[in-house]
Parts: sequence; structure tokens; C-alpha cells
Amino acid sequence: VSNQNASECYLKAVKESHFISSDKVVRLMDEVESIFEKHFANNDRKKAMKFLRPQQRKASHMVTFFVGLFTGCFVSLFTVYALLAHLMGIFYGGRRKDYMNTVYPIFSMFALLSLHLFMHGCNLFMWKSKRINYNFIFESSPKTALTYRDAFLMCTTFMTIVVGALVIHLLLGASGYPQGPVDAIPGLLLLLAFSMLVCPFNIFYRPTRYRFIRIIRNIVCCPFFKVALVDFFMADQLTSQIPLLRHLETIACNLLARNFRTHHYETCSDVKLFQELTYVISFFPYYWRAMQCARRWFEEPKGEHLGNMGKYVSAMVAAGAKLTYERNKDDHVWFAMVLVTSGVATVYQLYWDFYRDWGLLRSTSTNLWLRDNLILKNKSIYYMSMALNAVLRVAWLETTMKIDKDSEKKLLDFLLASLEVIRRGHWNFYRLENEHLNNVGKYRAVKEVPLPFGEIDSDG
Repeated sequence: VSNQNASECYLKAVKESHFISSDKVVRLMDEVESIFEKHFANNDRKKAMKFLRPQQRKASHMVTFFVGLFTGCFVSLFTVYALLAHLMGIFYGGRRKDYMNTVYPIFSMFALLSLHLFMHGCNLFMWKSKRINYNFIFESSPKTALTYRDAFLMCTTFMTIVVGALVIHLLLGASGYPQGPVDAIPGLLLLLAFSMLVCPFNIFYRPTRYRFIRIIRNIVCCPFFKVALVDFFMADQLTSQIPLLRHLETIACNLLARNFRTHHYETCSDVKLFQELTYVISFFPYYWRAMQCARRWFEEPKGEHLGNMGKYVSAMVAAGAKLTYERNKDDHVWFAMVLVTSGVATVYQLYWDFYRDWGLLRSTSTNLWLRDNLILKNKSIYYMSMALNAVLRVAWLETTMKIDKDSEKKLLDFLLASLEVIRRGHWNFYRLENEHLNNVGKYRAVKEVPLPFGEIDSDG
């Protein structure tokens, strides 16, 4: 752990010490096992050892195999899809508008979700390699918690199924099948994903799926639930997935209005009511996060909770100013308001990212403008990370405050949304590093790791 080579004389002294030669620890362990076996396991030693010496979850080589398999399938299918789309003229000509209304929201939603899973897998790998106790911080069970291989498997599986459905959609459309059933394929894909999320059978990581549903419930119903670290952490992820929520609203509107049959997509794109609803959905993640901060302030009246809430309120004010300016583009006063509110929100968010969430920019630190305790040995990585976060923050601010209908603008917004997901995954590592080192969120009363004893089942 310390990467230090001990000298031979030191090792000799250690081996001859009383701590090494004494059997007192072994006798104490045997005594504890005997007491536990007698009073808690009905003199069943096998049952007692099951809980006193829990087996760690072993990594399966099949998971690694399927990650590689689905990665290859995704690359192959995406290549086929790109060639078919080019030959059929999907992205240019008269078919582009209908295709962007039917397929683009579904594909973008799953692509952003899969990218977020991929970044989470990278975070899990880095947290494990740097000995950050993320399971303890998130209060998750090591037996059921996702590993980085599991996250990569979910990511590659999603994208293989989605791109496979896109290829089938193109082939059926080119073969002369009725356009209505063909355009229903994206909707069926969404239905399949929702069914898998709520599936009651113990397949495809049921404990993780159900915990995700409980966390989303806690976020949506905030401030009526006590805020745990994993709740606010997930709510922060949602603030980076505003385009995904917009796509969900568009898909739901198309399904309810039966636009896949009528092909009158202007119902959801031009009607003022649905435009307003799209903007309201964009406010939800910031509202949920602000309510979590308010709940924490109610439980523990400290100014830092109100300051954190102010960050999300500033984002909502900036978005509201932008919305008002879109309605009154000839009004220069509102244009100035947009510049002021957007600038204040960006600076506010950057300050909170660096100083509060990452614990950096400490003028009195032994590490120049960083913090005293760092996990990464290369300090230049922290400076580059701050610069990258600032650049991506500015790009993301523009995408959260506008909605474009043109196809090229949609693709550009998808690219910027993908960069925001990457920024969020990048932010996640430093946020948890700071929590691991300093307990900055005050979510843990003590830093000791709880004992890994499971509950004894009644049937043995």
C-alpha cells in the first residue's frame, strides 16, 4: 500500500515481535466464533461461518466475454446502419424530417443513457483502483452493487439492441412494409426498456434496478424524504440529462397523439402548449435538487445548504430569462438580462464545483490552489480537469436554454449533450474523492467502515 521497500533487519524485527508470535488474536477470534455459533446460529457452525466470514462476490469471466461480444456487435451494426442510412438518403431529402421526428428522440435517449452508464463504469473502475470506498459512501451492499464490468455490460447491451432495432427499422421500411407498424418500432423499444426496468424476476441486476426506482421516487417526492448522498448524487446526474427528459416528453406526445400513424408531427413541435411543457420539464431537475437542499437546511440550518440551493435557483432564473427573450427578441433589455443571469449562473456553478464539491482552490493548501489531501499523484491532472470543466460548463449552458427544431441543430445539441454527460462523469470522480477524504457532505457521522455481517435468515 505504501510502496515502500522495508529492509531485511526491519522485517526480522517484525517477525520476532510479540504481535506476530502471540496467538492471542487467534484465540479471541475462536472465542467470538464459538459465542456466535452458540447464541445466534443454534450450534450450527456452517451457518455461523456463513455470516462471520462472508464470501466476496467473484468477478465472472462471462461478464467480460459478453462485454467484448456486445461491443463488437454494436460496432458492426452501427457500421451497417450508417451505410444503409446513407444509401437510402435518410439524412437528406424529404424523408429527413419524418425520420428525425420518429427515430432521433429514441436513439438520442438511449445513446445518452448508455454513455452515462459507460462513464459510470469508468468511475467505478477509477474509484476501485484508487481505493475510494464508494460502496460505503453510497450505502450499497457489496454483494449486489454494480462493478465496472457490470456497467459496461449494461451499456453495450443497450446500444446493441438499439442499433439493431434501427437497422431492422430501415430494412423493413425499404422492403415496402406499411409505414405505421414500421415507425412503431422505436415505441416498442421504449416499452421493452421500461418493462425490463420494472421486471419483478431476479434477472438483469434486479437489486440495482429496484434501488434506482426507489432513488428516483425519493428525488421526485422531495422534500418529503430524507436526503441521502446517493439521492443528491443521482439528482445531479439528472441535471445533466435534460435532453433525455425532453426526448421522453416528445416520445410520449407522439405516442399519445398517435403521430406515428398520422405523421403529423407538428402537433408536438409547433403547438405552444407542448413547447411550454418542454421548458417546464427542463426546470424539473434543478427544482428537485433545490428542494433537496431545502430539506437538508430544514434538518440542519446551515448557510452552505442555502448556498447550494442558490446554485440551482440561478440556473432556473437564467433559463427563464432565456425563455422570455425567445418570446421578445426585439427587446434589448431581456437580451441584457440573459447575458447577466447566464454569466452569474455559470460563475456560481463553477465556484461550487471547484471549491465546494471538489474541495479545490484552497489558497492555504500545501498543494498550490488545490487541497492538502489528494489521491492522484499527478497534480497537473487537477488543473486540467478544472479547465475542462469550465469549458464544458459554458457549452452546456447554451443547450439547456434553447430548443431547436432544425435537424442540424438537433445533431449539434446531441453532441453538446454528450459532452455534458462526459463532464458529469468527470465531475463524479472528484466529488466522491473529496467525500471519501473529507466527508464534506456530512452524510457520515463516523469514518469507520461498518462490519460486513449480513442478517441471519430465519430458515437457515
